[in-house]
Amino acid sequence: MATLHGQGAYVAHTGTDVYGPGKVIGVEGELRRVRFVYFVATVSAYDLRAASLEEAERVKEWLRQKAKRYGGRW
Repeated sequence: MATLHGQGAYVAHTGTDVYGPGKVIGVEGELRRVRFVYFVATVSAYDLRAASLEEAERVKEWLRQKAKRYGGRW
């Protein structure tokens, strides 16, 4: 059975856009640890949807900027 929004997936919250789009950084059962562009949060996989192409690009650019500014792996 495929994992719903597995690690590395680009996602957005289904109920609100206050978090911004994000990337799944951890999976534990049905919970996902997501690095959103405004927060890091643990969210049910069922409260997430796949990010649109534009949202995914926004997250990728945000991560590139953070890595350039602070170094390390984002």
